[in-house]
Amino acid sequence: MTEGRKTAPAPRARAKPTKRERHRALRELDEMLERPMIYLGIIWAILIIVQLTRGLSPLLVTLSTAIWVVFIVDFAVRMVLAPYKLAYLRRNWLTALSLFLPALRVLRLVRLLRFVSLAREASLVRVVGSLNRGMAALGGLLGRRGFGYVVATTVLVTLGGGAGMYAFEHTVAGTSITGYWSAVWWTAMVMTTMGSDYFPHTMQGRVLCVLLSLYAFTVFGYVTATLATFFVDREAASPQSNIPDQEAIEALQREVAGLRGEIQALVAATSRAPDPAVAPPGH
Repeated sequence: MTEGRKTAPAPRARAKPTKRERHRALRELDEMLERPMIYLGIIWAILIIVQLTRGLSPLLVTLSTAIWVVFIVDFAVRMVLAPYKLAYLRRNWLTALSLFLPALRVLRLVRLLRFVSLAREASLVRVVGSLNRGMAALGGLLGRRGFGYVVATTVLVTLGGGAGMYAFEHTVAGTSITGYWSAVWWTAMVMTTMGSDYFPHTMQGRVLCVLLSLYAFTVFGYVTATLATFFVDREAASPQSNIPDQEAIEALQREVAGLRGEIQALVAATSRAPDPAVAPPGH
């Protein structure tokens, strides 16, 4: 008889991970892969500079392709784990483009878009994307703060920007950028806001020039303030200086804090004292 038989319970469907669980998994992945991805980002930026200026040997091409595949897998895994995928994609759109555009060359899709210079645009995105990844790697290595981080990222942007300008401008008729180091010199002049008498002719070179100028204006104020603070501190530490040193400033701050406390105590005592103009009841 089948009436006495107990039917086995149906297996429960595995619950989908919640947004909190996805966020925790993404944070654990960041902690686990932070150091390896930092070193790979720096190596990737160096390989891009060498590729744009001298070309890569077959061994370096293999290494560059392997790192590129690792970046794609890492981005895909993070995209799957991200609780809010559109927000994650908006924050990392430049990384996505720098990883996707080289695939067009691998898949030979550039031939389908002959009406635009997609190869040069892809090179521009690769330069900017690799510099962005290299800056993020230096930020993770140096803590994203301090004068050392600014100097390191500026050196990277100067070398990478020079490689991009050389790749875009060295074949233009009448160019003064005939070698990589002349391109680095031109980029350094832009980075110091001094400028140069050469103006980029290609659209990619002009876009890169604008981006380098924006970076230079952003960093120039920080560098100026840091150098001014350094010289002011040295002047303050000098015995012949008229600038008060830090100990005198701290003593003055303590004195002001003590006077403020005395004034507050006096005000509190005054507010608690009876008004002599008002006679107490019963008199």
